[in-house]
Amino acid sequence: MPKLVAKRPAESLKHVAAPLLPADSEDSLLTQRLRVYLKPEDIEQVWAAYRFSDMAHTGQLRKSGEPYITHPVSVACILAELHMDVPTVVAALLHDVVEDTGVTTQEVSERFGKQVAELVDGLSKLDKIKFSTETEAQAENFRKMLLAMSQDVRVILVKLADRLHNMSTLGVMNPEKRRRTARETLEIYAPIANRLGLNAIYQELEDLSFKHLYPMRYSVISKAILAARGNRKEVVGKILDAIRERLGEMHIEAEVTGREKHLYSIYRKMTGKTVTFSQIYDIYGFRIIVKDLSSCYLALGVLHGLYKPIPGKFKDYIAIPKANGYQSLHTTLFGPFGTPIEVQIRSREMHNIADAGVAAHWLYKTTDAHLTELQQQTHQWLQRLLDIQSESTDSLEFLEHFKVDLFPDEVYVFTPKGKIMALPKGATAVDFAYAVHTDIGNRCVAVKINQELAPLRTELHNGDHVEIITAAHAHPNPAWLNYVATGKARAHIRHFLKSLQTTESAHLGERLLNQALRALHADVAKIDDTHWLKLLRDYGAKNKEEILTDIGLGKRLNVMVAHQLLAMSEEQGERHAKHTNKPLGTITIRGSEGMAVQFAQCCRPIPGDPILGFINKDKGLVIHTHDCPAIRKFRVDPEKWLDVEWDPDGKRLFNVNLKLVVANQRGMLAQIASTIAEAGSNIDHVSMEESDSSAYTNMHFTVQVENRVHLAELMRRIRKIPDVVRINRVKGAGTEQRIQ
Repeated sequence: MPKLVAKRPAESLKHVAAPLLPADSEDSLLTQRLRVYLKPEDIEQVWAAYRFSDMAHTGQLRKSGEPYITHPVSVACILAELHMDVPTVVAALLHDVVEDTGVTTQEVSERFGKQVAELVDGLSKLDKIKFSTETEAQAENFRKMLLAMSQDVRVILVKLADRLHNMSTLGVMNPEKRRRTARETLEIYAPIANRLGLNAIYQELEDLSFKHLYPMRYSVISKAILAARGNRKEVVGKILDAIRERLGEMHIEAEVTGREKHLYSIYRKMTGKTVTFSQIYDIYGFRIIVKDLSSCYLALGVLHGLYKPIPGKFKDYIAIPKANGYQSLHTTLFGPFGTPIEVQIRSREMHNIADAGVAAHWLYKTTDAHLTELQQQTHQWLQRLLDIQSESTDSLEFLEHFKVDLFPDEVYVFTPKGKIMALPKGATAVDFAYAVHTDIGNRCVAVKINQELAPLRTELHNGDHVEIITAAHAHPNPAWLNYVATGKARAHIRHFLKSLQTTESAHLGERLLNQALRALHADVAKIDDTHWLKLLRDYGAKNKEEILTDIGLGKRLNVMVAHQLLAMSEEQGERHAKHTNKPLGTITIRGSEGMAVQFAQCCRPIPGDPILGFINKDKGLVIHTHDCPAIRKFRVDPEKWLDVEWDPDGKRLFNVNLKLVVANQRGMLAQIASTIAEAGSNIDHVSMEESDSSAYTNMHFTVQVENRVHLAELMRRIRKIPDVVRINRVKGAGTEQRIQ
């Protein structure tokens, strides 16, 4: 393995200034950085890209008044400091030529190769497409960039360098633009840098975002840190000397440094713990870099002998690395004068990967096993992005899922085979199931956590052993969306539910359309593909299923579609005109249609109740009782109403609300629950409240019954209980049917 040279990217990447000399001169900053690791012929390729970019951007100025070429050169300098390969540095120099000049992607490909052209294309915005809102345009551009990133991670490395330089020169923008860009950087780009292990870029992006989002707070904390340096210099020096001396006594070779936390992490700690600056004692941390893995644990033992460790404040990220590949031992100690001090212990290889992250693949051409594992983890994360985007219907939804997936705090759990999986803090058993495999998530019915059965909504903690139990015919529950924490789980659940709704709505739409055609005395079999093709053109629809789905969801009226289909031929047009006033047929409701047919919560209809069907946009067919108060205002629009009837052979349980007034006697709830069970019914929900008289209590039950006859039998049984004074079926707000 080649020797790794210690670097300080956090210092070298800060505030990269636009070079004063041409980038292809021997003394330019870019050339100096490239000469460290590239051959002369490679540097010549970079110079050629610089000259091409300089020519393309001729006459263009930045908001600061500088020639535009200073920006791509500065971006290239950041990537050269990370020792990125030639195509990446060339793409950095050309990343704006397609977007801001007359140069095409084809020209870039011909001059610099297909690889560079693909990188540049992944970084170019979708300017040719018009979007309804700026937010949608921003989300779609971001989606395009992330898809390019999933094919080649270098796309996002160039974008992060581009964003870093733009943030360092953001002061020339108007306040609103500064705040918007800073917030986007803080919410998206900084977490991506963290997820890829680019610690130096991550911290710099956070601090610059903090500076532009909260300039006054940034200024106050900056001044406080400067003042604290003088006050704490002696303490820090004493701790450094003590650690170095003790490590030397134990013959452990180590580089010991003190470091300040970056500004935004201090601010986050102040707001998270609601404390003042003076109450934060660990502004300074200490880092110990040793030669190998075994020395890390030896150094830890020495430290714990020097200062007492604070219980519960030790983390071993070497045995269980973070998802971004970060490895280190973290411990917090009681230092001199009772001051808590944070210490990180890592090897030289770990230190380099901690700073460079996934870029270490290009920075150090090694066969390091951990680096290979980091690449695999990054590849898996990018694959999750592809899964999320394939399940997301639009760019805004994709961006929402992606933000969820960037959640920084993680918990580490074990699979039944002992494999470690990293999940966001707050993740549940359902998140774990989808992290293992999409099919496991879709089919999960139960979970064992640490060998004990637990609800699927159970939040996971570090060290949990998790085993998912699946069933062949199970499917995602809409309620899961209330507690899943990962973007992948959320995207797959939503996709399944939308697919299910689309399929069911298409079946319902076909039934509604056929009913309308039969009512118009049309032969359904004679409606052929020719008629449908013309109708698809008229509607601008992709296929027949889309129109049927719209009918099922209430977005199109079955009567209108039937009229237009019949009007496609002259013979059917005459028949259509002859029978336009004929009433539509009756739709049979089985109760098992799923999401395409919904039962109104205001009246909760059950088989045996007289019902009407109301076509509601986006909800499909909604079933109400005839006397439901909620439908009175809609009766004036008869076109949206359909005659519906119950299927006498339908088998399903329906929810019904019951209100009971009972005497305050011990054991009443148990007695009523027992009676309900004996009647073959289930209790879905129960609540109680005091009545006007202290001698009585109001009980509210939601019970499940097969039909009106079953309900009547249940209510008669409950009425026979001596201390039940009154029982009513509650239909909607304040509407009750009384059975005495």
